[in-house]
Amino acid sequence: MSATGKNQVSTGQLRSILDGLLWPALLTVCLLLTWLAFASAYPLLGFNLIYLGLATCLLLLERWRPHRRDWQNADGQNFPNIAHTLLNKGLVQFIVIFAAFNGLDQLAPSIADAVNQRGLWPHAWPMFWQLLLALVIAEFGLYWVHRLAHEWPLLWRFHAVHHSVERLWWLNTGRFHFVDSLLSVIVGMSLLIILGAPLEILLWLSAITAYIGILTHCNVRMHNRWLSRLFNTPDLHRWHHSRIRAEGDRNFGENLMLWDRIFASFYLPRRSPPENIGINESMPDAFTGQLLHPFRRR
Repeated sequence: MSATGKNQVSTGQLRSILDGLLWPALLTVCLLLTWLAFASAYPLLGFNLIYLGLATCLLLLERWRPHRRDWQNADGQNFPNIAHTLLNKGLVQFIVIFAAFNGLDQLAPSIADAVNQRGLWPHAWPMFWQLLLALVIAEFGLYWVHRLAHEWPLLWRFHAVHHSVERLWWLNTGRFHFVDSLLSVIVGMSLLIILGAPLEILLWLSAITAYIGILTHCNVRMHNRWLSRLFNTPDLHRWHHSRIRAEGDRNFGENLMLWDRIFASFYLPRRSPPENIGINESMPDAFTGQLLHPFRRR
């Protein structure tokens, strides 16, 4: 083999290794930085800076090594994507943080007393195992509210706003209707709050969900078939956005694939992810139109 051929093979191997390491490396760095931030005097400020840093990193990677170059083309949805993220997703996150900081002691004292007396949450467990338990419990609620949003026409009206995008990139990660976001958070977080999970667990869960969410939507070349059997990755989520409902109505897990595998909705064929994503119905281009779309008579 010529020197040029050897160089091409080695370059291809390096690219393949990079494809496989990017997702776990970025997530690991974010988690390590979050651990430092949560141990500091300004945990929420630290988390926001880490998230912005990850978004900036993905923006650069999308230019350098995109999954699909045609997804770099403008679709006129930048303003709606930002508005949904800040006004809808952002408002719901504020509600979550408010509830977490106030806790059941102030929001529902009678329930808090019952929880504390029964000792439902294993506070004595190491933090890692508490967080793993929280992920499994929250994912159960998130899985079913997401699945029902695909199977029930009334809920699909709200969830369709997220699926109406025809390209995936980091900016439309938070493109959710307010009702859709609120339902997911209520079902996912309320289980933990009722069980008496501590504030630190709720914050960690929110951080992990935010990191994995933006990583699954990014237009960066990543291939993680081995990790996709456990976690929600770009490989899986691109199938979830398929315009073909038999493919798109799969992979409902937010962070973990546990409940998808238990309830037989896990889907990861060996062929390339779909190029044609979106929905088979109309969606207004304007932000206000998208907010009102679910309430319009069909």
